[in-house]
Amino acid sequence: MSTGTTELLAAGGAGEHRTLIITLFSVFVAVTLGITVWAGRQTKDATDFYAGGRSFTGFQNGLAISGDYMSAASFLGIAGAISLYGYDGFLYSIGFLVAWLVALLLVAEPLRNSGRFTMADVLAHRLEQRPVRTAAGTSTIVVSIFYLLAQMVGAGALVALLLGATGESSRRWIIVLVGLVMVLYVTIGGMKGTTWVQIVKAVLLIAGTVLITVLVLTKFHWNLSTLLGRAAEASGKGRAFLEPGLQYGKDGTSKLNFISLGLALVLGTAGLPHILIRFYTVPTARAARTSVNWAIGIIGAFYLMTIALGFGAAALVGPKAITASNESGNTAAPLLAQEIGGGAGSTGGAVLLAVISAVAFATILAVVAGLTLASSASFAHDLWANVIRKGRTGEKEEILTAKLAAVVIGAISIALGIFAHRLNAAALVALAFAVAASANLPTILYSLFWKRFTTRGALWSIYGGLISSVTLVILSPVVSGNPKALFPGLSFDYFPLGNPGLVSIPLGFLLGWAGSLASKPAPDQDKRYAELEVRSLTGYGAH
Repeated sequence: MSTGTTELLAAGGAGEHRTLIITLFSVFVAVTLGITVWAGRQTKDATDFYAGGRSFTGFQNGLAISGDYMSAASFLGIAGAISLYGYDGFLYSIGFLVAWLVALLLVAEPLRNSGRFTMADVLAHRLEQRPVRTAAGTSTIVVSIFYLLAQMVGAGALVALLLGATGESSRRWIIVLVGLVMVLYVTIGGMKGTTWVQIVKAVLLIAGTVLITVLVLTKFHWNLSTLLGRAAEASGKGRAFLEPGLQYGKDGTSKLNFISLGLALVLGTAGLPHILIRFYTVPTARAARTSVNWAIGIIGAFYLMTIALGFGAAALVGPKAITASNESGNTAAPLLAQEIGGGAGSTGGAVLLAVISAVAFATILAVVAGLTLASSASFAHDLWANVIRKGRTGEKEEILTAKLAAVVIGAISIALGIFAHRLNAAALVALAFAVAASANLPTILYSLFWKRFTTRGALWSIYGGLISSVTLVILSPVVSGNPKALFPGLSFDYFPLGNPGLVSIPLGFLLGWAGSLASKPAPDQDKRYAELEVRSLTGYGAH
């Protein structure tokens, strides 16, 4: 543990550090709010609010997808996981990247061709509209709230470190502040504002990560072996730090937990609501494919650089200093930025810490805006307009409902985020992936590719996957039974795995299959499926 890090932990970046950081934060928030206000003035109808007027190019949407996907979990959580668990921490990077191949090959183009604003639009085309919209809307909101929790945890850890906010009440106010800003982004700017904020954030995050990677590799003379060797030595674990098994694989339960995590990471992306709605912001199916290709390149480069972030933090900051700052490692990246810049006593250290922290804060704000938009859009478009009001709403009423829903969802996320600060941000996102893969992915794939799929199958799949995954999370060590749990003082961790994917994902697929075989197909089911198939493959008749 360096003396610079000790000073930072003690003083929280006092004096010039705080002034510089607050100034950068203020500049970023002011600029992005300005973009949001500008975009809000261009938002004239529901297509503008939900899909940005379908006016973004493939490259722009690729940047925005990257900005949406490279969340606080990616920047803060993965760096922390690698710095504490070495090889096993890097598995998050591999899983998040491989997941994009599933999204590209299976859902990107068919979804763009088949839907309008939300995932439920695809299901409602060939199934009974009201029940499937209710189920899909409920699932979207639950998955989004799980994902929002990770961003709130990242925000609390980051800003608490920078401002020296060590008390529980200070962390609460930080989370409240982030929640308020994200609600502003969504209610003022809609999808146009959110997309431009995500594009700016993606550029900043890649630039910041490249800068830290170059500085870390330069310090080790561009010798990756030296970096890994120093990290293993500083970790206190020796060679085990660079081999599988430090976190997963110690016993049978741990091995199953690793398989469960891998399933959730690889299959979850294709079911994430805030990623799925990004495919509706481009004008053509070709642009949708282009945007995913760009996103794969950008995201792939970023996750490769997490090697330098995580192992660099382990080598230069040390696991003891990282866990002293945040027990789950969420502050490893900003601590590394300060250390590589020269330490707490240097101007370079203060500047680099402030820049990287502002980028991390930008990451959090952009992602929470995208998540809040996805969930509020699903409530307004699916639940309110098509289920409660049965299509008797105007566009202005629907947009107003989405804005009010954003406020409510923001409030729920703030309330839950206050209790979740002990958890690693990447682990929290993995839970959101598991819920998405259990409830959303089976229904999407069956609807697009299985003619015999019925409304009952969709309802069993969505509700079964949703209830099973959330129940198993509640009964897991993530929520109770250990000091790092959501409620450390309680003990009802009857499900031994930290991620429910191994059980809930196959169950979601099985229930969709069983529910379809247990019900009669609609009289015009073949016709509806044929229409959806033509639309998903060609884009003919798409909005």
